[in-house]
Order: sequence, then structure tokens, then C-alpha cells
Amino acid sequence: METIIVAIFILGYIAITLEHNLKVDKLIPALAMMAILWAIIALAHLPVFEVDTSIKKLVPSHIDEMLLHHLGKTAEILVFLLGAMTIVEIIDYFNGFSTIKSFIKTKSKKRLLFIFSALAFILSAIIDNLTATIVLITILQKVIKDKNTRLWFTGLIVISANAGGAWSPIGDVTTTMLWIGNKVSTIKLISYLLIPSLVCVIVPVFIASKLKVFKGDISSKIKEDVVEKNHKHGATMLYLGLSGIVFVPIFKTITHLPPYVGMMFSLALVSTFAEIFSHTKISISSVNEESKSGAHNSPIHSSLSKIELPSILFFLGILLAVAALESLGILFEFAESLNQKIPNTDIVIIMLGIGSAIIDNVPLVAASMGMFSEQLDDPLWHFLAFSAGTGGSMLIIGSAAGVVAMGMEKIDFFWYLKKISWLAFIGFIFGSFTFILLRGFVA
Repeated sequence: METIIVAIFILGYIAITLEHNLKVDKLIPALAMMAILWAIIALAHLPVFEVDTSIKKLVPSHIDEMLLHHLGKTAEILVFLLGAMTIVEIIDYFNGFSTIKSFIKTKSKKRLLFIFSALAFILSAIIDNLTATIVLITILQKVIKDKNTRLWFTGLIVISANAGGAWSPIGDVTTTMLWIGNKVSTIKLISYLLIPSLVCVIVPVFIASKLKVFKGDISSKIKEDVVEKNHKHGATMLYLGLSGIVFVPIFKTITHLPPYVGMMFSLALVSTFAEIFSHTKISISSVNEESKSGAHNSPIHSSLSKIELPSILFFLGILLAVAALESLGILFEFAESLNQKIPNTDIVIIMLGIGSAIIDNVPLVAASMGMFSEQLDDPLWHFLAFSAGTGGSMLIIGSAAGVVAMGMEKIDFFWYLKKISWLAFIGFIFGSFTFILLRGFVA
């Protein structure tokens, strides 16, 4: 029966990775796989277990308890992401991200490369690598008109955004999963990964700056956007929103409450100012009444309507599907056999990082969390966060940032493989070795 369950998971996984070929949104196989796996467990009355990390053994449990346990862990991540996404959409509602263009005042390609890479690295650590990539490519399209030159910049933005997201608990979905799952803490995560992540960016960006494509100046002038509604509050909402997101780890450290509580508090504060600035009444729970009265301009309602619910449902499906394998003890047993065959965990984590360029890193990290039973802030978890976060840069389809860049700029898979992948690989390897060299000092 376990063979059948593993086969279903593999088939579902293949369907997820081939969503573009199958033309089927990845949330569909993820949800179907999750439901089928748990149905088989229930109908076949298969025994389920909970991993006791203190003794590194499987402890028998009941299916209702395990399903509720995993649903609670998954819900923490989803509610956290919903809050973060809403704050980002509120900033965009006020056209706050246009403020970033004030940092771009040069026509030198090399300087622009450094500016965009630095912005991607910093922004992705605050608003996540996917959103940072969307924002910067949107600005890039207004700054550089030459398609070929812009593609090169986009490739380096993807590398920088993924590296920037790796060292922040709110910078990448996989890192957020490890943080909420009590595998890493904020201070230790930054201590372990900030320097390796910087190396992962600096090395490829420095090499790229020596290439011919980044010589000289851009030919087009930077055009100013048309002033949009409430643009005068854009800068204020940008700084307020970013501050609210950054406050979440501080709130968790002070109160020791789950991160989603702090995110909801930040969302409440940002929403309050958004309503005040838009001169509408605070009535988030009265959507029907507002629609009848014709008040359609609430920034809260507008922002919530733009949330990527397909992504939320995908995370729900894939995380609970992986939880099914974890509850059966399959992942724990696989980890034990893997440790016997490859006793060097560094090699295993590097292999997982390279694998994240081929397959989705969310289920990969979710599976790894079920495979290993190391304690909070063990270097293994930090190395996993780095590898899964930055390894995806090696292929354009290997990360959410890469996929969205591929869509926005119509980047060819093989063009990226030929032009950018080697730069990402060099950055990944240099960053990995930096982590291995420095982890003894951090610990």
C-alpha cells in the first residue's frame, strides 16, 4: 500500500512540474493528490506516526489528530502569506513602489546592474523574492527599452532576489516554512546566511559586470510614470508597509507568538492608514453594504481581490500531501537510509539545492522537514534554507521569481540556460562553500 501512495505522490509531483506542458494549473494535481493520499490512509486504516525529535523515533498517533496537527501547521503558513500579500497589494494600490525609481539616476549599464541587484537583494528580504522580482522588472521595463539588454538584467535580478530571500524569514516561502516550523530563528538565520547570500550575489554580479553586454550606457531615457490616484501617499505607504512586514519577526521575538499573529497586527495597522489616506470608512466586514452604496474604492477590498488564491490553494495541497507521507513514516525512513548511504549531510543538502532548480522547492523543503529531525537552529536547517532558496536560480523554471520573470519578459528556457545558469551555479557553489567555512564561527 505504501508503494501505491508513493506512486501517487510521484505522479502528482510530475504533473505539478509539467504544468506548462499539460496546461493544467499546478493547484489541481496538488489538491487532488492531497485528498487521494489521505483518503487511502483512512480507508485502508494505515497506521500514522508523529516524529519525536527528542529521541528521533516514530510515535504512533491517530489519523484525526495528525490531520488536525498538519492542518494547523499549514494554516499558520497560509494565513501569514495572506497577510503579507495583502500588505504588498495595499502598497501597490497607492503606487508606492514607484518611489523606488528615485534610486535610479544613472545611465551606466554597470551601475544599473549594481543598483538593480542591490535593490533585488534588499527588497526580496522584506517583501519576498517573487514580489521584489515583479516590482523591479516593471521598473526595468520603463528604464531599458532594448530587449536583449533587459533580459540580461532580468536574469541577474532573479539571482539576486532568490539570494536575498534566503537569509530572511519573510523573504522566501521555503524559508518562511522553516521559520514558522520552528526549525530556524530570525537572529541565527541572518547570522548563518547573510554573508553566504551576499557572496551568492556578489560573485555572479561582479563576473557579469565584466561582460560586453554591461558595457557603456543605456540609450533610452528614464520616463516618469503618470501620476496615479493617491500617489502623494505612495512613499508613506511604501515605508509603512515595509516597516509593518519587518516588524513581524520583532513581534514574534517579543511575544513568542506564532508569526501569523504579528502579520495580522501589521496588516491591521497598515489597513488603518490606508483607509484614512483613501478617505473611506473602515468597514472591512461590510462588503455587501459598500457594494450597494457604490463605495468600491476601499484599498482593503481592492487589495484582497488581487490576492493570488491559486498559490494559497497550491500550498495547502502540497503541504498536506507531504504531511501524509510524513505521517506514514515514509520520509523518516527515507532519511535514515539516505544518511546511511551518504553520511555527509552537506552533500545531501547541496544535491537538494541543485534539485530545487528542477522541481518545486516548496514540496522539496516540506519533505526535508519531515526527513530530518535536527533541533532548532541546527546548521542543517540553515544550509537547507540557503540551498533551496538560491539553487532554483540555476534554471528559469526553478523558482517562483524565475517563473514570473519568464512570463513578464518572455524569456526562452534555453537562452537562460546558456546565458545565466552558469552565473547562478557559480554563485550557488561559492555561497555554499562560504556557509560551510563560516558555520563553525556562528555556532
